[in-house]
Amino acid sequence: MDEAAKESGGSQVISQLRKNQNIEYRGRIRSVESYFNSINKGIDQIIRVRGGKEIKVTVSSARLKVSSHSKKRFVIALKYDGENDYRYLVATDLTWRTQDIIQAYTLRWLIEVFFEDWKLYEGWGREAKQLDEEGSSRGLILSLLFDHCLLLHPEQIARIESKLPAYTLGSLQRKSQMDVLLEFITSLYNTPHCPDQFIK
Repeated sequence: MDEAAKESGGSQVISQLRKNQNIEYRGRIRSVESYFNSINKGIDQIIRVRGGKEIKVTVSSARLKVSSHSKKRFVIALKYDGENDYRYLVATDLTWRTQDIIQAYTLRWLIEVFFEDWKLYEGWGREAKQLDEEGSSRGLILSLLFDHCLLLHPEQIARIESKLPAYTLGSLQRKSQMDVLLEFITSLYNTPHCPDQFIK
């Protein structure tokens, strides 16, 4: 986490801890789950997800030494309304407020959507012609250029002008494939010499 923060110019880095990871509190080592269940129980709060919808969460936080990190971190127990179990966040910058970390963490979903779209639909990961770090970076650059081009897709422009969430590349790719297929079938059906077996 410290290396990631350094690479990004000292930015806040937020990740997750497993519930059985150890923390140190008043000279005693215990799991993060045990600490938040017995010592630092959560309180209800309202947070805004990605600057939009407000949702209810149960939150507790503390600055604790994480044993595997060998240093103090900002640790947060977070449970969304309707969930039974907490998830445990960890952040590098101890000066942030709890709510700021939680709301920044909600942006993670956008990154996950990009990764899924990039791996499953764009195919650059599976079809990379060059391996290792250089191959990965070139595939990513090509992918981002492709994404940029699809910002000019009519469906995407309509979404952006209507202030709606943008389509993923995967959904636009599938839509374009279906459009081409339907256009082919329509042109085949309308041709003057269309064989009877195609119509049936």
